[in-house]
Amino acid sequence: MNNWYKQLFKRVDDNPELTRLKISEETFSENYQGDFSVDDAIPDLEVLATINTRNRAQARLVKITRDPKNYSIKLFTLKDTIPLSQSMPVFESMGLQVLIGRPYRIRLGNRNYWINHFTLERGDNICDVDPDKIPRYFSELFESIWKKRSENDDFNHLLFSACIKARNIQILRAYTAYLQQIRFPHSREYVIETLNSYPEITLLLVRSFIRKFDPDKVGSESHLQLFGEIEEKLHSIESLDHDLIYKRMLNLVDATVRTNYFQDIPGDSGHLSFKLDSTRIQQLPKPSPVFEIYVYAPRFEGIHLRGGRVARGGIRWSDRREDYRTEVLGLMKAQIVKNAVIVPAGSKGGFITKQIAHLPASEVYGEVQTCYALYINALLELTDNRVDGEIKTPPRTRIHDSADPYLVVAADKGTAAFSDVANGISEQHGFWLDDAFASGGSQGYDHKKMGITARGAWESVKRHFRGLGRNIQREPFSVVGIGDMSGDVFGNGMLLSPCIQLVAAFNHMHIFIDPKPDIKKSFKERERMFGLTRSTWNDYNRKLISKGGGIFLRSAKQINLTPEIKQLIECKEDHLTPNQLIVYILKAQVDLIWNGGIGTYIKATAESDSDVSDKSNDAIRINGRQVRAKAIGEGGNLGVTQRGRIEYAQAGGLIYTDSIDNSAGVNCSDKEVNIKILLSQLVKSGQLSSKERNQLLVEMTDEIAQKCLFNNYRQTQIIDSIEQHAALNMYQHARFMRHLETEKILNRRLEHLPSDKQITDRIAKNQGLTHPELSILLSYSKLTYKNALLEASSLTEDCYDALLLGYFPRLIRKRYADEIRKHPLRKEIIATILSNQIANNIGIGFGSRIREETGATIEDIAKAYVVCVEVFDLYDTWRKLEKLDNVVHENDRYDCFQAVSGLLERSISWLLRNQPADFSVSEVIARYKSDTKILRKVISSVMVGQSRKNYLANKRRFVKYRLPKALAHELVDKTTLASTFDIIEIKSKLHTDTEYVARLFFVLSERLQLHWIRDAISQTIVRTHWNHLAILNLRNDLHANQHNLTELVLQIVENKRHTNKAMSIWEEHNDIALQRYDSILNEFSAMRSCDFPTISVAVSEVRRLVQLGKRIDARAEAI
Repeated sequence: MNNWYKQLFKRVDDNPELTRLKISEETFSENYQGDFSVDDAIPDLEVLATINTRNRAQARLVKITRDPKNYSIKLFTLKDTIPLSQSMPVFESMGLQVLIGRPYRIRLGNRNYWINHFTLERGDNICDVDPDKIPRYFSELFESIWKKRSENDDFNHLLFSACIKARNIQILRAYTAYLQQIRFPHSREYVIETLNSYPEITLLLVRSFIRKFDPDKVGSESHLQLFGEIEEKLHSIESLDHDLIYKRMLNLVDATVRTNYFQDIPGDSGHLSFKLDSTRIQQLPKPSPVFEIYVYAPRFEGIHLRGGRVARGGIRWSDRREDYRTEVLGLMKAQIVKNAVIVPAGSKGGFITKQIAHLPASEVYGEVQTCYALYINALLELTDNRVDGEIKTPPRTRIHDSADPYLVVAADKGTAAFSDVANGISEQHGFWLDDAFASGGSQGYDHKKMGITARGAWESVKRHFRGLGRNIQREPFSVVGIGDMSGDVFGNGMLLSPCIQLVAAFNHMHIFIDPKPDIKKSFKERERMFGLTRSTWNDYNRKLISKGGGIFLRSAKQINLTPEIKQLIECKEDHLTPNQLIVYILKAQVDLIWNGGIGTYIKATAESDSDVSDKSNDAIRINGRQVRAKAIGEGGNLGVTQRGRIEYAQAGGLIYTDSIDNSAGVNCSDKEVNIKILLSQLVKSGQLSSKERNQLLVEMTDEIAQKCLFNNYRQTQIIDSIEQHAALNMYQHARFMRHLETEKILNRRLEHLPSDKQITDRIAKNQGLTHPELSILLSYSKLTYKNALLEASSLTEDCYDALLLGYFPRLIRKRYADEIRKHPLRKEIIATILSNQIANNIGIGFGSRIREETGATIEDIAKAYVVCVEVFDLYDTWRKLEKLDNVVHENDRYDCFQAVSGLLERSISWLLRNQPADFSVSEVIARYKSDTKILRKVISSVMVGQSRKNYLANKRRFVKYRLPKALAHELVDKTTLASTFDIIEIKSKLHTDTEYVARLFFVLSERLQLHWIRDAISQTIVRTHWNHLAILNLRNDLHANQHNLTELVLQIVENKRHTNKAMSIWEEHNDIALQRYDSILNEFSAMRSCDFPTISVAVSEVRRLVQLGKRIDARAEAI
């Protein structure tokens, strides 16, 4: 045994950790003994003791004793040495230059190890901030890169330039990647170069992040001091580009409100997640979310954007690595609009996988699912929980925002089968939503089985054709389809009417053409294909295709056209390429285009294909005005751009938006979540078993579907109703848009709504907003109501219980009414119900108009709405009208709805002008409801003169519409009750009967020709908002004067039943004044038309009679 080994064994005996190693005289080679001392061997053995099959490589940075500024690297591996082609890029990513390398084999027992020793160039450029930490940081960084927890890139230079360790480099790497996603002007490489150029500032940036989120320093704001130091140091930077990079980095640290950096996270994913207050991020592409969570890892990246604290939307696997946030942002914007109908605001999430390029196809699905699971975990790591009714924040997480426990997700492109995965993760976290976290799992509502999305969109399609006087459930209509029968939306949709003539369809693989289909046989064949586990158009029975039709591959070089196909698509060519054929199909003159696929196929003429951002369909995309189909049903998302929709609608096409058409799926998922939240509490309290809960969900399926479809029905109904008078109301719609912009709620350019100049042009041409534009504004109307109501305090009152209970299916409403009243999202559900009802029953911008008219809050408007609907029993009337599909023409039905809306608007306005701001809904309903019923019974008998003529004319009009006689009578009675509240107030004040007050009310109207003044006011042309307000004030003034005059006249007699006597006495006392009045009114009524000043004089003359009556009354009291 040589001297070297003697010293070695002596040192090993003194070190218990090394005695277990099987060290022998064969352990170190002569080369090793010649190059290294025993002092070097001991730490090498300590490293080798940690090497095993799970940890096969480690690296150490070793100072060279004779030259303290120089370092060498020792790379330790098990069994095989690491090729230079693998190790050198890692060292180079840290900025290290290797001069020479030598391998040494080490033998311990029957195991071989290798130590590769690399001599480095002088280390003058190595950071001297914490020189003692550098070796440890190097080992950590090497291991992190080797195990793919860190990326092998030039960010790793920061170890030696700024003494920043691996996990902290990951912070900067993540923020830089995020900047690229929000269109930061400088490249990733330039950012890296800048961060390495100013190591002191870069280190301060990292330290400010650490201090801000260190959970052991809660209450400390020392990071703000570091912010100040960084800003001070930036003054010395001459380059504006470098300055911008640091300022945007600092802005991201400032906008970050939570991170998982300090959490103890199991596993080896190396991900960092950041919750960002989006409103504080500079230069963020619009629209700005309220919050977002950004997840960064070498294996994947992901983003989750939320339009509100309570928000929901799908999670998709994106293939847009360079701009996936842009994709998700566009989808979130659409989701916000779509979610106007449900409790949460819109959200959207997406993730990319970064290591699948070289995976075999069989492993891709597993990698996507794994990354999805890591992404979901990352979201929940930053989300609060509810435990026993209390908010519990994530462990070791310093919070810089308020409580935020609501997070739900849904399936989307590439994640349709992952709901159970997400719910399993929710269960692991003990998350309060349990399997309500991800809707549509194995114990949820299967949208494809329910066909809910397609059925919702079909409500739009049916309404389009009802407007054309056609019932597509009973008469044939031709269809071009996008998709195939294996798809949820396409497959379900093409089975929703037995009268479909599907003449052509295409997906990514095939083109299907059946020029003259046999309706019954083709329906059965589609039904058969839909029932298959998987199918393509190639599975269609070719024997059932009509003459000249066929199934063609999209990969074919060209397709020969039969005479029948030529006739169908109106083409003279003998053959076309598949893409050319699809273009002809999209332009075909058919009744309906049904979109149930993925992709964007129709744009506006002014849009380029690059504007659309769907490169795969550039070759087949057409313009809106080239579409000759009568209507488009958007079961799938993004099939038509918004500008494309508008162009198509302006050319006469019938279309809403995808957010309107396919909202039933979103609605269904939200109802599932809210029902599960309720039932989960019952399961936890022992009132219900899990098995019973699941059975309940199944039993409620049909009712849930009907509730969702009814909402689709109501939305399209109000849009069509508004569109009838869109040109007349253009100025109101324009003012509403401006109001939304002023409130920073709407960006007209982003939503492709007309500019002020375009509005002026449309008014000049007597054109209004189109269906797609009205669809967007309807959603924004709902959003403004909902957001305002969420701030209201009154929604906790018992008077809203009926609305809340009505949201849930009968089965649980009967059994668990008390539990429903205590639902954690009670306020949000009621706010959603009210916002939908007000917008669906009155229309766009009503809240904004009535606020300007009365100064009331949205909360008070909602309260007044609840009062009026209950007092006039309008739900029953609406239901009866809605049962008349294909019986009464749509335009006539809309006229009926508008008559009811008119009553509702006037009555709400009256309440807001005459009731105190803090009025009680229950008390006001009790005050008016019974008398309103009495008034409705006698209304037809108390009217006289022109009022009665108008009443009978309206009744004849409703009967002519083919309304049932009872409904026509009900409708004319209710829509004549505009003065109900005035009459009841007089009755209550004078302690008399409703009937006698009403009788005098209408007698006075006839005597003073008030109907003529009202008609003149209604016929006044409204050109501006101020015209509108002036006319409203005139009308309100007239109503108030009629109220006061009725009261004054009725006070003349002691027995209030003697209305004729009261009238005679009043006329006698005011004979001269009435002669003057009659003279003026007769002169006015002889005019062909009356302008505003003339009508103002007429109203002032009525007011003069009131004032005269009050003076007479005052003199009588004085005597």
